[in-house]
Amino acid sequence: MTSFTRRNLGLAAGMATAVALTAGAMIAFSANAAPITGQAAPSFSNAATATGDTISLSDFAGQTVVLEWTNHDCPFVKKHYAEPVSNMQTLQSDATSNGTVWIQVISSAPGKQGHLEADAALAKNTERGAAPTYVVLDPDGEIGRAYDAKTTPHMYVIESDGNLAYEGAIDSIRSAKVDDIAVATNYVTAALTAVAAGTAPDVSSAKPYGCSVKY
Repeated sequence: MTSFTRRNLGLAAGMATAVALTAGAMIAFSANAAPITGQAAPSFSNAATATGDTISLSDFAGQTVVLEWTNHDCPFVKKHYAEPVSNMQTLQSDATSNGTVWIQVISSAPGKQGHLEADAALAKNTERGAAPTYVVLDPDGEIGRAYDAKTTPHMYVIESDGNLAYEGAIDSIRSAKVDDIAVATNYVTAALTAVAAGTAPDVSSAKPYGCSVKY
């Protein structure tokens, strides 16, 4: 084999490796890409709940689903759970009374702010009068990363056909002040109203605000 041939084979092998690495990077990026409104919401299965059950998104085919990322120690979460306003509790109650499945997700890793074991998570909701349909414990962050959940709260509304109708901030005023709730536009309420009417929300995505999810 001539030195020229060896050089050409080496270049070809290098190019093949580069192409393979690039393809791998693209696959990894695609797998972790943020969900897109109007398209299928990321699926999850056998998610552990605080009551000891497991649930899958497919369990709720034909129903509207809300996902709420939470961290009970985050000031922005405390704002929306503050009483007497009880903003998040009211949203949960109103949604579930209309047949919506409300799933609260805790993605804080063990040892980090907001992490709760099952009994503590249920006790916290009892203490603040919260009424989600399920509390999902996601300490490894698998579901959070699949949804690219960035903050607490970070809200998602999934239509009955499995498509993502809304993702982002709970409302239009990025603050931890309880007084701002009354004058803010609540994007979750607006999205649920639109979905119930068979239309797309006027606002389908809004930059979330709050504490970073403690992966």
